[in-house]
Amino acid sequence: MPEPITAVAEPRREARDAPAPGSEFAPLLRTVRGRGLLDRRHGWYARAITTNALALAGLVAAVALAGDTWWSLLLAPVLALFCARTAFIGHDAGHLQITGARRTARVIGLVHGNLLLGMSYAWWNDKHNRHHANPNHIDKDPDVVADVLVFTGEQAAERSGFRRWLTRNQSWLFFPLTLLEGVALKVHGFRYLRRQPARERAVEGVLLAVHVIAYSILLLTALSPGKALAFAALHQALFGLHLGMAFAPNHKGMEMPDPNGERWGHLRRQVLTSRNVRGGVLIDWFLGGLNYQIEHHLFPSMARPHLRLARPLVRARCAELGIPYAETGLVDSYRQALRHLHEVGEPLRTR
Repeated sequence: MPEPITAVAEPRREARDAPAPGSEFAPLLRTVRGRGLLDRRHGWYARAITTNALALAGLVAAVALAGDTWWSLLLAPVLALFCARTAFIGHDAGHLQITGARRTARVIGLVHGNLLLGMSYAWWNDKHNRHHANPNHIDKDPDVVADVLVFTGEQAAERSGFRRWLTRNQSWLFFPLTLLEGVALKVHGFRYLRRQPARERAVEGVLLAVHVIAYSILLLTALSPGKALAFAALHQALFGLHLGMAFAPNHKGMEMPDPNGERWGHLRRQVLTSRNVRGGVLIDWFLGGLNYQIEHHLFPSMARPHLRLARPLVRARCAELGIPYAETGLVDSYRQALRHLHEVGEPLRTR
């Protein structure tokens, strides 16, 4: 299984005649490490995992006790909210933020990803690691590969048929499409099983199957088939929407490195392609700490509660080097991301 990226060491030299990419990053790394911001926060995560587990258990009990009534659907949005918290914990485990012990981190990831959410931890880890290594790089970042959405004019120009219509309207369709993300994550997970070694495939496959079976039993024993289907549809749609709202502001509309252009060092590669979202404790909770996207990309193994503490240090280093540090409010972050998608599809609307 791919190893999670920790990004706590200077990046490798990318070209023989270029300065070390880590030269701008190294002083910041020393400062951050000296402040203890790369230390783990086991107690914080123990409380977060326990609280989340109790909330999920309470919601499952509430669905079972509510019985066969349409009022049970009111629990679906709350369950979606805490499923997103579960996904954030799995995300942090994959980056070794919770513990430096890889086996323990994998167990936490498998429980929170495969068992509780029905999405493959290994699939996500592979995809997300490649994204972190080369964010917004059109040839290397799987998150900007032309698929349902496209992110460059070159990608848009190649669209035809129904996909062309999608691209023309992708800014309007973005959030509606995220309603399908909860199901899509599960489909990707099952499909990824074929690419795994037999032993890992067995573990992940069993956990994914247990999730599907337990989820089905819960809904079909508590609700009639029609209500169960409605509950599942609402729950999965809102779960996908929540994840879309958490990930949309992070990179869309930010710099996209030219594959044939200047090679950026680690600091510029991560800062120029990422966007932070301002806000207080509520935004931190709702976005799972991903609102500190710049700090997270610079220090992926940094514990979530330390990201806000690293922010002023990163801002100061960027100001010292004259590197733009993108930070905006939540609503404006969505506006910027959607504006980029709108501009990419513009040529197709004018033909």
